[in-house]
Amino acid sequence: MLQTIEYFFLFIPLMHLTRFWVTNEREIGMRYLHTMVRVQDMDKSLDFYCNKLGMVEVRRRESERGRFTLIFLAASKDLEQANETQAPMLELTYNWDPEEYTGGRNFGHLAYRVDNIYELCQSLMDAGVTINRPPRDGYMAFIRSPDGISIELLQEGDPLPAQEPWASMKNTGSW
Repeated sequence: MLQTIEYFFLFIPLMHLTRFWVTNEREIGMRYLHTMVRVQDMDKSLDFYCNKLGMVEVRRRESERGRFTLIFLAASKDLEQANETQAPMLELTYNWDPEEYTGGRNFGHLAYRVDNIYELCQSLMDAGVTINRPPRDGYMAFIRSPDGISIELLQEGDPLPAQEPWASMKNTGSW
């Protein structure tokens, strides 16, 4: 069962995003990070993913200001890599305020680390992709797949210096 889960979370998302790897006949450096799923009961979810599926908690972040907890899990065979590179992982997001998740809203996003967020976003825009959350901070952007799947793009290493048109670009739609 764990191998099936690993396949779903690690390989299926990559199969659907292969067109991001090569644009204009050049490779775009990108590495899969995590898939985010919102959970309503943190204890039940941890019991399911850790005790029943055998995943391991790698790290946890609580935000009192944002009123959420993020728990990053790795499959047992990915644990060493997850500790070294923070990927590949499953991110469980627990929002402290009760919220009903309908229409697949419990699924959050796929996340990829990229070599140059500005170059990739420009390439995507040139190809007709809407940048829903532009990389104003030189670090993070969000786009959506044709099926409405939210994809987070994170700059490798430190954020790039802010630059136009990104620094003043507004959000479009939702992510």
